[in-house]
Amino acid sequence: MSKTRIAAVDVGNDSIKAIFGELEYEINIPNIVAIDTEDRPVIGIEELDSKNPLDGIHIKVHSPALKENNEIYRVGSLATKSGNATELDLGSNKSEEDQTLVMLFATLALDAVKEENTAAFPRTKNVIDANYTLGTGLPLREIKEGKDAGYRSKLIGSVHQVEFLVTPKYQGMKVNIKFDEVKVYPEGFAAYINLVMDNNLKIINKDLIDKRILIQDIGGLSTDIAVIKNRTVDDDRAQGFNLGVSESLDEIREEIRSKYGIELDSRLDVVEIITRKNNRNHIMVKGSRTSVHEITDRILLELAKKQYRLLRNVWQKNSQTEICYFVGGGAIVLKEYIKTLNNNLDGYNIEFFEDEKESIWMMANAYYKLVTDFVRKSQKQKVPQETVKNS
Repeated sequence: MSKTRIAAVDVGNDSIKAIFGELEYEINIPNIVAIDTEDRPVIGIEELDSKNPLDGIHIKVHSPALKENNEIYRVGSLATKSGNATELDLGSNKSEEDQTLVMLFATLALDAVKEENTAAFPRTKNVIDANYTLGTGLPLREIKEGKDAGYRSKLIGSVHQVEFLVTPKYQGMKVNIKFDEVKVYPEGFAAYINLVMDNNLKIINKDLIDKRILIQDIGGLSTDIAVIKNRTVDDDRAQGFNLGVSESLDEIREEIRSKYGIELDSRLDVVEIITRKNNRNHIMVKGSRTSVHEITDRILLELAKKQYRLLRNVWQKNSQTEICYFVGGGAIVLKEYIKTLNNNLDGYNIEFFEDEKESIWMMANAYYKLVTDFVRKSQKQKVPQETVKNS
């Protein structure tokens, strides 16, 4: 019987962030898939043993949870090189999309197949049986609609197999994934946990613990605004909106393609242009550094105005709020625009995270804290029973 391994996975709309085990391994891959054939061409001196597996994820996925079973995919960076790559669309439910599950299974398989994990999971030739206790999350809107129960039931009680095809280092390996437990958390509540507690769920931010707080989590396809009072999320007042940054990133990508003839592979490429430290809002056109400030400013300011309107509306209904924290990848993209609007308009007490990694990894870190605490409590409850059996 294999041991269970902790996995905390944030299936973000632009990328997957995952933390495993005793915080010893992290994975971050773009949330892009492309349906592919079994024998993808390998060009020139590419791979297979020397290249990073994350750059060449090519898998076949078998799972009763999928609508399209036994499909072959390029995943992440490799998918960006395909003409039929797909990213999640506005209006889609994360809990109901095959792409969410394919990305989740691929990420877990990449952890299970690592040489360091040979002691954790039994291996028979090229087959690995991997057991996980998973902490993950869904947008507030989907949780309120009860979709978390259906999502959890898809995962529990089944075997989900990932077969690595033409993937560096792992070609021919198969991973059978089973879940001992799946905990699905609301994304806004997870952000609050991360703000006030450390990895052992000890309070680290006493100033915040009894404040009335809003947490505006701007994702790719949706925005959640959690209303925190008395140390819990007020479910009735918390709101989820179908407004994220993905549509605006696609608009920027299309305008750059139309005006300059430059093809950007993914939304993540657009984010990199907007947020990088040097030469921000510039692209290379025929070898010359060219500003795309006019395009990015116009489109992102329009989105920032919509996000600010959401903040204003929720704050009006929760007038005793003391501070709003903006979190998530979308908050990094829109930070300067929202700050400028706030300075010129209402002057709310708002806060962004200067540490961009902290903001991007906030959900994954929170799921890790919550699922680790769940495992600890479960183990404590089991100890007395085992003692009785042995006495």
